[in-house]
Amino acid sequence: MSAELGPALLFCPADRPDRYRKALDAADTVILDLEDAVAADRKDAARAAVAASDLPVERTVVRVNPVAAGMLEADLAAVDAAGYRMVMLAKAESVADLTALGRYEVIALCETPAGVLASPALAAAPSTVGLMWGAEDLVAALGGRSSRGGDGRYRDVARAARAAVLLAAGACGKAAYDAVHLDFADDAGLAAEAEDAAASGFAGTVCIHPRQVPIVRAAYRPTHDELAWARRVLEAAAAGGVVAVDGRMVDEPLLVQARRVVAAAG
Repeated sequence: MSAELGPALLFCPADRPDRYRKALDAADTVILDLEDAVAADRKDAARAAVAASDLPVERTVVRVNPVAAGMLEADLAAVDAAGYRMVMLAKAESVADLTALGRYEVIALCETPAGVLASPALAAAPSTVGLMWGAEDLVAALGGRSSRGGDGRYRDVARAARAAVLLAAGACGKAAYDAVHLDFADDAGLAAEAEDAAASGFAGTVCIHPRQVPIVRAAYRPTHDELAWARRVLEAAAAGGVVAVDGRMVDEPLLVQARRVVAAAG
């Protein structure tokens, strides 16, 4: 199983089939959202739209409602009708939540206190191919008022959750996807977060608006200086022996990072 879906994934309301293709054309992967993006009285229409859709299976994920909502059977019937194989489980909180999802590739969305604390177990589950985290539901569940401070940066609890989910995914060799940046007019803020996500090891960042996609893609591409550094490191290492580049000793972790930079540059 694979979850190489990024770097730019884009949510699309499942009750707006007129946007499906546009979202897919804009992004690397489209996430048809049966959860937060769809009002309660539109759930059936959204499921019908998903069931009737025919997007490429390898580039389509369906976000299904949390287990506790009691809608999973109906959601999965729509997924099956369309032939999609990857789902994102909203508010995943335990391995037990994955019981009904054994036949799918699953991205577990850790967006509650229980979900973040369970992220190591969720990542280790055989059906899990990736984890995503979310700040807004997490802070709401904690009784908080805002996930970000006045400077626009995430508060400490959100950053702790982000790191926990990334570490859990990495420990199990699974992909981790960074949370959405809700202010889709804040290009600079999104770029900074996406650049940090790419440098830290996230496989992609999830978007809520098509205009965010090129910003995320650019952030995940190595800069000219990063690529030049990586090539210097690899060239020095190829000569053999103990070498230093830019005043730093070159060892295996640096070689791994350099190879990854070159690979990301295409």
